[in-house]
Amino acid sequence: MAAPSRPASLSGFPEWLPAERIVEQHFLETIRRVFELHGFASLETRAVEPLEALTRKGEIDKEVYVLRRLHAAEDEAAALGLHFDLTVPFARYVLEHAGRLDFPFRRYQIQKVWRGERPQDGRYREFTQADIDIIDRDTLAFHHEVEIPLVVADALRALPIPAVRIQVNNRKLVEGFARGVGAADTAAVLRALDKLDKAGPEVVAALLQSEAGLGPAASTRCLALAEISAADASFADRVRALGVDDPLLDEGLAELVRVVEAAADHAPGLVVADLRIARGLDYYTGTVYETQLLGHEDLGSICSGGRYDALASDGRATYPGVGISIGVSRLLGRVLGRGLVTASRSVPTCVLVAVAHEDSRRSADRTAAVLRARGIATEVAPSAAKFGKQIRHADRRGIPYVWFAGADGEPDSVKDIRSGEQSPADPETWSPPAADLVPQLEEPTP
Repeated sequence: MAAPSRPASLSGFPEWLPAERIVEQHFLETIRRVFELHGFASLETRAVEPLEALTRKGEIDKEVYVLRRLHAAEDEAAALGLHFDLTVPFARYVLEHAGRLDFPFRRYQIQKVWRGERPQDGRYREFTQADIDIIDRDTLAFHHEVEIPLVVADALRALPIPAVRIQVNNRKLVEGFARGVGAADTAAVLRALDKLDKAGPEVVAALLQSEAGLGPAASTRCLALAEISAADASFADRVRALGVDDPLLDEGLAELVRVVEAAADHAPGLVVADLRIARGLDYYTGTVYETQLLGHEDLGSICSGGRYDALASDGRATYPGVGISIGVSRLLGRVLGRGLVTASRSVPTCVLVAVAHEDSRRSADRTAAVLRARGIATEVAPSAAKFGKQIRHADRRGIPYVWFAGADGEPDSVKDIRSGEQSPADPETWSPPAADLVPQLEEPTP
């Protein structure tokens, strides 16, 4: 009989080791805490949505995973798919529960999503996103488009990661510019410009002419628009210098100036107007956001989103919103893969209670229970091996302290196995330093 083969890994489905999982949990908890500080309520939606809802907005239909029964009939159509983002499910949730929600409704959502992409650095088939959205009934005040990037900036700055730059644009600006230069299909202009970083200006120029109906001169002006970038309102003069007029362009330009100026007051240099940012999903209608990890621009955007006006509508009321999503898995893949952040230990355990012999295990269990009741993560040694072996077991797992029961009326003692210092201790009163109580995140020494 052949020996069982080792399971083959599946690319695009990240599984973190215990120490990496500690880093992930720290990131998720930090993001959650910042979102709640800004008044966002937690929400979780189902993993599946009707295929019709998943495929009607933007160029995503080829990436949707469909859900079918294993023994479905050959002619049975797949009616459900795994959600590829958290915005479409959120819009559906709002329509279903609108009568029980208070508007404007502020929610955050941290969940898995699925996309059938080709796995590569920073791109996965299954990954975790952390979203915030603000949605209202019929109208949504523009100041929320200013607020959203500032909230996510607070979340990202609370993480032990390199500095970030949030790039912003406005779909009205680009669509108005496209109308002003005579585009027959303004959505095609947006889709073409969204490919600029990947495909390059020559390919995009060809797309602008073949798909958006622009002539060579008009496509050149669109490419010139996409080259404009500034951390202050000076970008507006550069747009006007291109000589294109359209009311929607003026509206988008004014809104983008407000976003950039408000962000400069909150955190100078953090938010930059970058007019090549278009976002590929068709449901965006106003301000759009992408975020670069400085020094790691090759990773692409780690945090994206924008304003949408018609994604949620029941025919009687429309629920416009604005949101942004942190690509948690993409961010973790880079910081863990490059060793930018590590955990001080791979287990939450702070104390290992040594077992002198198996007859004393019940006493060791009682000591561990007292420490746990006081919030100190504790486990009991797996065997009554020699104390040196038990200490090495703790050391391999990164557990900083080993607890020894006192013999012949002597008090218990605890040993810091890093320094070798051992001192008397009472489980009812002893506490480790705060830095040892839970695993800490550490950045490598330069």
